[in-house]
Amino acid sequence: MYGTLYLIPTTMGECDLNRVLPSHNATIVNSLKHFIVEDIRTARRFLKKVNREIDIDSLAFTTLNEQTRATEFSDLLKPLLEGKDVGVISEAGCPAIADPGADVVRLAQEKSIKVVPLVGPSSILLSLMGSGFNGQNFAFVGYLPIEPHERGKALKMLEKRVYSENQTQIFIETPYRNIKLVEEIIRNCSPQTRLCIAADITLESEYIVTKTVAAWKRQLPDIQKRPTIFLLGK
Repeated sequence: MYGTLYLIPTTMGECDLNRVLPSHNATIVNSLKHFIVEDIRTARRFLKKVNREIDIDSLAFTTLNEQTRATEFSDLLKPLLEGKDVGVISEAGCPAIADPGADVVRLAQEKSIKVVPLVGPSSILLSLMGSGFNGQNFAFVGYLPIEPHERGKALKMLEKRVYSENQTQIFIETPYRNIKLVEEIIRNCSPQTRLCIAADITLESEYIVTKTVAAWKRQLPDIQKRPTIFLLGK
């Protein structure tokens, strides 16, 4: 009998766990001895927030991040194949969503290992909920190209989908490039297109505002170095 792979959401910054995570998650966390994590230090800190009395030194951690080679993925499943339950913890939010955890989930599914996603905050879905945009037809496209000409082309293509398909377009950027991205959206998109900027989701400083591109041009938000989701809609 194989173990179960639990996908464990984490907070997206410093906030009260009770605001964003159900108590059931803590029950699962306390039952596990094996974890696949994006960063061991961050994971240990999160586990201590879940349970101050947890014996961190008794837990086994393996790392899964962008540097993990494909040949190492199968080793991550060894405890599961031995019948032990394993938890996946990413840096923030939900594992396997815009996250390397998807790779181990794919392998678990291929081997018929039970996968259980736990309830928790997803910045992608929460920003969509708060945007006022179409929630029945949307696409998360991740990061846009860095090169200005290619990024401009990508923005125009996304805007075209907004109008031709009535599809909300969701994307992200490295926080220190946030203002640069907003400036490029203003430069490349039509004034009447609506842009939602959602920063620090679930935190005390949460900011979710939707305006036309023309309105944003008059006053840019203070989102530099803040985790932010961008959405285009109509």
